[in-house]
Amino acid sequence: MTVTAARGFLASGVAAGIKASGDPDLALVVNQGPAPAAAGVFTSNRIQAAPVRWSRRALADGRVSAVVLNSGGANACTGTAGADAARTMAEHTALAVGVTPDDVAVCSTGLIGVPLPMDRTTAGIALAAERLASDGGEDAAVAIKTTDSVHKTAVVTRSGWTVGGMAKGAGMLAPGLATMLVVLTTDAVAAGPSLDSALRAAVRTTFDRVDSDGCMSTNDTVLLLASGASGVTPEDGDLAEAVHAVCLDLARQLVADSEGASKEIEVAVVGAASEDDAVTVGRSIARSNLLKCALHGEDPNWGRVLSAIGTTDAEFDPDRLDVAVNGVWVCRDGAAGEPREKADLSGRRITITVDLRSGEASAEIWTNDLTAAYVHENSAYSS
Repeated sequence: MTVTAARGFLASGVAAGIKASGDPDLALVVNQGPAPAAAGVFTSNRIQAAPVRWSRRALADGRVSAVVLNSGGANACTGTAGADAARTMAEHTALAVGVTPDDVAVCSTGLIGVPLPMDRTTAGIALAAERLASDGGEDAAVAIKTTDSVHKTAVVTRSGWTVGGMAKGAGMLAPGLATMLVVLTTDAVAAGPSLDSALRAAVRTTFDRVDSDGCMSTNDTVLLLASGASGVTPEDGDLAEAVHAVCLDLARQLVADSEGASKEIEVAVVGAASEDDAVTVGRSIARSNLLKCALHGEDPNWGRVLSAIGTTDAEFDPDRLDVAVNGVWVCRDGAAGEPREKADLSGRRITITVDLRSGEASAEIWTNDLTAAYVHENSAYSS
């Protein structure tokens, strides 16, 4: 039941007419308490959509009682009118669900530079408020899709308490604290600082390690809301572990649904001098368009892996690099290893393992191949 798996939450998703297709395009998530608290992380893109700026302010006191989300329009780069639209969405939501506007977070996704049709948006908010339900999480997850082929949800249950979540994202997936729109909920009793710590730790090693196309959005938002409805106060470590589990599940779903992808690729860097080195190397490999094309063609071209490693400032000896593709060590000591024909890339999942042989740190980055379908999707998107 996604965001409504945790007690104390209602959700809904409706077709407000923002999308020309008539598909669902507006969602509400409402935190009924009794002990509401919240945390959030946002894009680090210097160009930030009006909803991001509004939600940052709303979260300043560590509390959010409702989230309104729309697809079909990003409300980014829309000037003063865009700021007014974000405020109007918060005000209408607040009135409809009985909270104050400052307790409403706003999220939008879609084309940049296009004003939202506010008459339809506000009417959609009223309709969504009427349809709020304790099993409305799936409808909400469907309503936030843009180019997603499937809606994305995840739930973990611990002893007496739950964390649930929903996400949207299929393109413009690259790190910057967050890489999409995500709402996470828990019925645990937790204060704002504990939520903030758990969320930032989880995002750092999940959403921040998704690097589909190297493009960072203006609207990226991840919110974590706690209701306290379970009456259970977990240890901070237990809360962080559960939040991480849900974030990891959603992050892998995002990669699996990347626009046009035919391969899900994990880049595992081991033997690094530091975690930063491991992330830097992994991200460089994940962003190699040459390699992504080779993997689409099921070619284990380890030379392109080494070329990507060589562009970084990580600590390594070029003559001591090892690379495996799906468990076959095709490169040893910076030169040819086992015959590349042994690496079977016929399946959807591919793992590239790089041993820098410079230390004990490691990291994983998740990406996808580059396909003709990706080019088509992003050349036809605005039409």
